[in-house]
This record gives sequence, structure tokens and C-alpha cells, in this order.
Amino acid sequence: MSEQLTDTLYSEAVMLLKQLIAIPSLSGDEDGTCVEIELFLSEKGVTTKRFLNNVWAVNKYYDATKPTILLNSHHDTVKANKSYTNDPHEAIEVGGKLYGLGSNDAGGCLVSLIAAFLYFYERRDLKYNLVLAASAEEENSGKNGIEALLPKLGKIDFAIVGEPTQMNMAVAEKGLLVLDCVAHGKAGHAARSEGENAIYKAMKDIEWFSKYQFPKVSELLGPVSMNVTIINAGTQHNVVPDHCNFTIDCRINECYKHEEVLEVIRQNVASGVVPRSMRLRSSSILLDHPIVTAGVKHGRKYFGSPTMSDKALMPFPALKMGPGDSARSHIADEFIYLSDIREGINIYIQLLNELL
Repeated sequence: MSEQLTDTLYSEAVMLLKQLIAIPSLSGDEDGTCVEIELFLSEKGVTTKRFLNNVWAVNKYYDATKPTILLNSHHDTVKANKSYTNDPHEAIEVGGKLYGLGSNDAGGCLVSLIAAFLYFYERRDLKYNLVLAASAEEENSGKNGIEALLPKLGKIDFAIVGEPTQMNMAVAEKGLLVLDCVAHGKAGHAARSEGENAIYKAMKDIEWFSKYQFPKVSELLGPVSMNVTIINAGTQHNVVPDHCNFTIDCRINECYKHEEVLEVIRQNVASGVVPRSMRLRSSSILLDHPIVTAGVKHGRKYFGSPTMSDKALMPFPALKMGPGDSARSHIADEFIYLSDIREGINIYIQLLNELL
């Protein structure tokens, strides 16, 4: 590939990322970054479309008879960590690092995918179409992000989902099942030990959650995990509580469906158990898929990811891969190495070139 071209793509990607950092884009409130992405692409001669706070575009010579690759990452962010010492919306470049909210998760991935898309944008001889999608509401698993956009994109054969993986390949990731549980008791006066203490009932179920292990363990993702993350009960010190609410975070490997996990739980606990959603499923891509074999050819390692992404909402094979490090996501003074962005652009182009 032309070194001059990739240098230009890199410098423009960094410029765009700095502009995105400067614009607040909390999940559900991404209009500003939407406009910035649209403006950037239009200045490159790319026709964009928008639905809600999602922006997408297709390669110049899109051909409906060809298979299609989706290049997707998100432009929303979490709230800035209270421990920030920098202004989270000031893009600060120092020591080879670019600081700012969303720089690592997932701005670096997004601008690198945009650069790769632009690299191939005007090619007539591509074997696949390319669809670029900068989506919203990933951080809060909202329904107005990639899930709402997918029906508008046409048939997708597979996707690259940009999330910080140090440019290694997350070929599988755990699904998420959040459960709201309630243990019921009977109110009474604490001085006379009246009633039935809902906290004690909840404790028995919580102990089960802490000890139970699902027997099927994934080679890539390990076991299903269940953690109590929130608990609330009681109104005042002298009243035995009649209910205790607690929340369970379940991370499910590809060996189980959400329904199977939920059935086992309900058979073993006395508390009421209500799932918030059954949407966020475990997902995987075959190790012999062309994009994975291309990655292996270019020295990329593959692994199973315990964290979730919009990959969970895609009903087709998807590879999670991007510059940056997941360990730096959501931390105070978030940053990405500038060299990571350059590497990300180059590797995305190398992998896509193997297929296109």
C-alpha cells in the first residue's frame, strides 16, 4: 500500500478523533458527533445516510449482486469518570498518547475503520461491498443503535466490529443476561422478631448464585459467570423488611442459550427472577472464516472476550477487533497510543485486502 496514502489517512483519522473527543456524545445524545462524522465523510466525497444517531455509507461502486462486509464501531461514550484530572473533552496529545473521553473506547477504532473504508472507497474491482456504520447507543445497549440500523443496511455477510482489542481477534464473546430478583417476606416489628425477613431469604438465594457452576465450560470463553451487583432492602431499622431486591449480572458462554440459564436459575432459587432483556446473546465466528484466517496470516492472535459489544446484536458472523486496549476503557484520563491508530489502519487494510 502507498505509504503516502496511509500517512494521509492516519493524520486525517487523528484529526477526526480529536474533533469527536471535543463533542459530548453520551449514549442517546450523539447528535453532535453524528454531524461531525457526516461532515468529515462528505468532505471526502462520500454520500452518507442517517437514521436516528447512526450514520452509514457504502463504497462508491456498490453492487447489490456482491456479498457485503460491514465495518462498524460506535461513537457514543459513557459518562466521564469522576477521577479525571484532564478535561475529558479536551483532546490532549502528549508522549505519543491521545487523551480524551472516548479516545480508546471506541473512537480510535471508529476512525481507523473509517480510514480503511476510505482506502477502498473508490475501487471498482472489489469482490465485496463495504458498508461503513458509525452507530449509537452501544455503551447502554440501547435499541436505537446498531439494532435499529441493521434492517436498513441490506444483507450483510459478515462484520468487523471495532472495539479495543490491541488488534487481536475476539472470535467469540460472552452474552449478557441481567436479572432483577426479589425475595418476599412479611413485615413485622424488629424488637419482637415478628414477620419473615426477606433479607434472610435473599441471602439463601445469593449464596446459591455465589456457589453454583454451570457444567459446560467453553474453550474460548470459560464458564458462565453470575455475580450479585446490586442489593436493596428495608425502610427503617425497627421494621423487618418484607422484600429484598437484588440484581444478578450473568455472562453466558456459547454453550448455553439464555433460556436454559434462566430455567436452571428459577429451578434453584425461591426469589422471583425477571430478565431485563434476552437480546444480548453470546456470539462467535468460525476459526476458518476468511477474515479470521487472514488475521492469523498477518500475525494476529484470536481469543474469547468476556466483555460484550454490538457484535451480540448481529445475526451474522462478526469479528471484534480494533486498536487500543480494553483495560483502558471507561478509566479516568482515558487515552490511546497514536501508534495504535496507525497500526489499526494498516492492519484493517491488510486484512480487508486479502478478501477484497
